[in-house]
Amino acid sequence: QVQLVESGGGSVQAGGSLRLSCVASGYSGRRTVMAWFRQAPGKEREGVALIEPNGSTWYADSVQGRFTISQDSGKNTLYLQMNRLKPEDTAMYYCAADIPDQTVRRTVVIGTFWFNYNYWGQGTQVTVSS
Repeated sequence: QVQLVESGGGSVQAGGSLRLSCVASGYSGRRTVMAWFRQAPGKEREGVALIEPNGSTWYADSVQGRFTISQDSGKNTLYLQMNRLKPEDTAMYYCAADIPDQTVRRTVVIGTFWFNYNYWGQGTQVTVSS
């Protein structure tokens, strides 16, 4: 039913840019909290960025000033603009949503926030070389 599909990942040199997209479908609500998290092999999930229905955004310290989260409500699409990429940004990137149903939720920390999400996509790989 609910589905999130990421795209836009790839391989870039340090200092380069990528824009990730996430198309959400299968739910009627137009306003929900959405976020991006990432995970590299052998490392814990790391919250990256979050956007509230009112447009407020929040970022992990590690990406503050380099990444920008945004959304197109009409297309139900979430974006992550990533600039000045670093090798430590290499990871699988996932979009996630907190949709108001009763399914079990997982938690990821984004800055000082604990984001509880119940849906996420298959991920898109970002690889940054030095």
